[in-house]
Amino acid sequence: MDDYNGLISKVQRYKSVLANTLAYRERWKTQLKALIVSELENMLKVTALQGTIETSDKVRHLEYVILSLGSEESGISEIISEKVDKALIKQNGSLVYQQLFNGKIQVMIGYPFIEGFGEPRPAKVIAIYRPEEIKTPFIVRHMEDFIKEITLWEDYDDDDQVAAKIGFNVQNMPSGKSPNAEG
Repeated sequence: MDDYNGLISKVQRYKSVLANTLAYRERWKTQLKALIVSELENMLKVTALQGTIETSDKVRHLEYVILSLGSEESGISEIISEKVDKALIKQNGSLVYQQLFNGKIQVMIGYPFIEGFGEPRPAKVIAIYRPEEIKTPFIVRHMEDFIKEITLWEDYDDDDQVAAKIGFNVQNMPSGKSPNAEG
């Protein structure tokens, strides 16, 4: 029997993980989904942020809750003819709580993007949580991260990159040469 101790331990771990999956799925269904929706609705109300909350249960145990800031004309338009412009639509970003196959919850930020204008930036995964780990302070922090990220997207410029480019890049200078050395 000693020959099987490692295997027995691994099988016990496997069974524990399977039991956790069932418990996580149940918690999502009975508590967590409603908590997330309620907290997001409250934050929209308190902050007067315009957004909608969408839930999906079309695939059991792969459900999600999405807070979307919607879409609008971007202010950019393609000139079709002298009299016709085609407005490019901007998706304003989203905060996503998605149930994974194992019952854990993945939280992601969907960045804003302008349709027909480059490729959308990939979603940022904030973290993957066990359902009991997600409490109101976490949801508030996720919303704060979301607002910070979309604000940075909206306020994009090269300020962060300029600071790194100012001055001499000494590490790329040939050895023995100073920035002021001649010839």
